[in-house]
Amino acid sequence: MSNNLVIVESPAKAKTIEKYLGKDFHVLASYGHVRDLIPKEGAVDPDNDFAMKYQVIDRNQRHVQEISKALKKADQLYLATDPDREGEAISWHLLELLKDKKILKDKPVHRVVFHEITKKAIIAAIEKPEELSINLINAQQARRALDYLVGFNLSPLLWKKIRRGLSAGRVQSPALRMIVERELEIEAFKTREYWTITADLIEDGQAFKAKLTTYEGKKQEQFSIVSEEVALKAKQSLLDQADGKLVVTKLEKKQRKRNPTAPFITSTLQQEASRKLGFTTKRSMMVAQQLYEGIDLGGESTGLITYMRIDSVNLAAEAITEIRELIATKYGAENVPKEPKQYKTKSKNAQEAHEAIRPTSAHHLPSKIKKYLSSDQYKLYDLIWKRTVASQMVHATIDTVSVDLSCGSEKNSFRATGSTVAKPGFMAVYLEGKDDSKESDNQESFLPPLQEGRPVALNDIIAGQHFTEPPPRYGEASLVKSLEEHGIGRPSTYSSIISTLQNREYVTLEKKRFYPTDVGRIVNKFLTEHFPQYVDYDFTANLEDQLDAVARGEKEWVPLMADFWKPFTKLIHDKEESVQRKDVTQEAMDEKCPECGKPLSIRLGRNGRFIGCTNYPECSYTRNLNDDGTQSSAEPEIVEGRTCPKCESTLVIKTGRYGKFIGCSSYPKCKHIEPIEKPLDTGVTCPKCNKNNILKRKSRNGKVFYSCSGYPKCDYALWNAPIKQSCPDCNWPILTVKTTKRRGVEKVCPQKDCKYATPYEGDPADADGPQSEPPS
Repeated sequence: MSNNLVIVESPAKAKTIEKYLGKDFHVLASYGHVRDLIPKEGAVDPDNDFAMKYQVIDRNQRHVQEISKALKKADQLYLATDPDREGEAISWHLLELLKDKKILKDKPVHRVVFHEITKKAIIAAIEKPEELSINLINAQQARRALDYLVGFNLSPLLWKKIRRGLSAGRVQSPALRMIVERELEIEAFKTREYWTITADLIEDGQAFKAKLTTYEGKKQEQFSIVSEEVALKAKQSLLDQADGKLVVTKLEKKQRKRNPTAPFITSTLQQEASRKLGFTTKRSMMVAQQLYEGIDLGGESTGLITYMRIDSVNLAAEAITEIRELIATKYGAENVPKEPKQYKTKSKNAQEAHEAIRPTSAHHLPSKIKKYLSSDQYKLYDLIWKRTVASQMVHATIDTVSVDLSCGSEKNSFRATGSTVAKPGFMAVYLEGKDDSKESDNQESFLPPLQEGRPVALNDIIAGQHFTEPPPRYGEASLVKSLEEHGIGRPSTYSSIISTLQNREYVTLEKKRFYPTDVGRIVNKFLTEHFPQYVDYDFTANLEDQLDAVARGEKEWVPLMADFWKPFTKLIHDKEESVQRKDVTQEAMDEKCPECGKPLSIRLGRNGRFIGCTNYPECSYTRNLNDDGTQSSAEPEIVEGRTCPKCESTLVIKTGRYGKFIGCSSYPKCKHIEPIEKPLDTGVTCPKCNKNNILKRKSRNGKVFYSCSGYPKCDYALWNAPIKQSCPDCNWPILTVKTTKRRGVEKVCPQKDCKYATPYEGDPADADGPQSEPPS
C-alpha cells in the first residue's frame, strides 16, 4: 500500500494526479463537500457563539469510509482540494471527521495548493506543502451560517405570508430585485417618436451616409425633430438648398490606440461564453471544470487550463514568457510589446496571489488538440486561449476620419465618421463581445477619399422615423456583470444564484432573457417593502466585503454574525405580528365588484395573479388578468365594424404593458392581438385584388410593412414601400422602393421571378429592409 494518501475533490482529477505522483502516492476523491449543517432548526446556535451542528452528507458516506480505510494504512495525509474558500472548507471538514474517528493519531497532515493540473505544478506543490488557513475556514463557516439563518428564518415567513414552498436567500434576493426592477422600468417606459435626417452621398463611386448635426444654425439633438411633418419640411428645405451637392467644410484625421482586455476571471469568462458561445453560466463552469481536471491528449491526461473560480487577472511570469515567445513565432515579433502587459484586478478582495484563467501551456494550440476535445470543450478552450494570448499582444492602431459637410450654408451641417484598422495588433486574435450590441464586434465603417472645400454628390436626403426603446431585460451575461459591479456574490456563486431563481420559479428564461414570474414579483415586493436592508445592493456588497475581511484575518467572524443576527431576528418577529397575508398577496384596485359592489383587488392564486372580490368567500367573483399581467377592463371598448379575423368574435380595445392595443374578446381561447394605431393609406391600389388600397402598418415587433386594407379577404403584403409604377419587364402593376447598404436605394419589382431593379431618384420610403416573407 502507498505510504502517502492524497485527497482531491473529483475522481477525474484523482486519476490524473495519481499518474503524475507515482506508486508512493494513492489519490482518492471526496466527491465535493463531505458534511453539511443538519437540515433542521438549531443547526446554528446564535446563543452559543453561532456553534454549528454538522452531519455527513448521505451520498458521500461511502467515500468518507473509503478515505478512512486508506488512511489507516498510510503514513501521511495530503489535502489537495481546490485552491479557494470552498476547497479549504472541504479539507477542514474532512480533517474534523477523521479526527473524530481517531484515525489520524500522530500522522502528518499537509495542505497542498496548486492552480493547474500539470505534472510540474503537482510535484512542486507536494514538495512545498502548506497548512490549512483558519481564516478561510472561518469565512466559509460565516457564509454558510448566514445563508442558513436567512433561509431558515425568512423562508417560513414567506410561507405564512404568501404561500408554501418559497425561499429567500442572502444573495438570491438582491439578484431577484434586479430582474424585477428592470421589468418595472420596461413597463413604465413611454415610447417617444423622433426623426433623423440623413444625407445619402456618393464620391468616387463609393456611397456613404452623413447625419444632420446642425439645422438652420441649431444643433440637432435626439428629440429636435419629433413629427413626420417637421421632418419632411426640413428634408425638402435641405434638398432645395443643397442643389444636388454638399461641400466638405472640415476633415479631421486621428489615430487612436485600442488596448487588449485582461485575461479571463470567472465572471468575464461566464459573460463572454454567454455572448459568443450561447453558454449558460452553469454550462460554462461545467466545461471549464473538465478542461481544468484533465483531458487525455493521446495517451496522457493533462489539465488544459488553470483553476476557473478566480477573480485575479494576474499571470505567472513563466506563463507570460511562454506566451510572448508564441506570439513572436506565430504572429510576428512586431506584435510583442516591449514590456509584458500588466493588468489591475478591479475587485479589492481579489486573490492577487492566484492566476487568471489561462491555458496551462500556450503551445497547446486549439487547432492541434481539437481532435481530443468535445465540441463544447473546444469552443471554450479556444475562447480562453485566444483571450490569454491577445492580452499579451501590442495594441491595435485605428485610423479615424471625421468629416463635416455644409448644405447650402454653414447653418446646415452634416457629419460622417469612419474608421479603419491600420495595425490590427491583438485584434488579429481576439475581440471582446458586448452586451445587447446590434453590431458585430469588428465592424468598421469606411469613407472614400475626401478633400476640404470640394463638393460631394448628393443622391438624396432621407427622413427616418424612430422610436425610443426601453432598457433590455437581463440575460445571463448582463446579470452576472451587474451582480459583479454591485459586489453581490462571488465568482463561484453566480451560476448557483441564477439556477436557484429559475428552480424556485421566481424568473423564467425566454429567448435568453429573464422575466420575473407573478410569484417572483410578489416575493420581491414583500422583501423590498418589509426587509429593504437585506435586499439593498450596498448592504449586501458591504457584507461580502466583511466576509472577505474575515478570510484575510482582518475581522473576527462571531462578532460579524452577532451584528447581523440581532436586528435581523427582531425584524422577523415584528413582521410575523404586523404583516397580514392579504397585505402581501393582494393589490388594491379602483374598481367595484359587478356582483356585490365591494372593492376588487389583484390577487395571487395557485396559477398566478387574477382579479377577485375582496368580499370572498361571501362573493366568489373572479376574472383573469390580460395576457401581459395588466388589468382587464370590466367593460372593454368595442371596435366598431370589425370582428376578429381568426374566430369572428368581437374585437375590443385593451390596455397592455406597452399601451393600448386591439385584442379578441374571446381571450384566452383566441389570442389574436394587433396594434391600435391607424394605418396610413399609401394611395397605391393592391395589385392582387385591384379593389382596395395598400396601407402602411406596423407589426407586433414594431417593423414597418405594407398590406392590403381588405385583409383578411386579401392577404397581399410587402416589406418595402409601394409606388404607382408598373414594372417595365413583367408589367406587374406596382414597384417598390428598396434600400440596402450595398446597392443603396432602388426601384425593384416585388415579383420573385422578376429581377427588375434600377436606381431610385425620388423619395425613398421608410422601409425596414428585406425579410424572408411578408407578415400575414
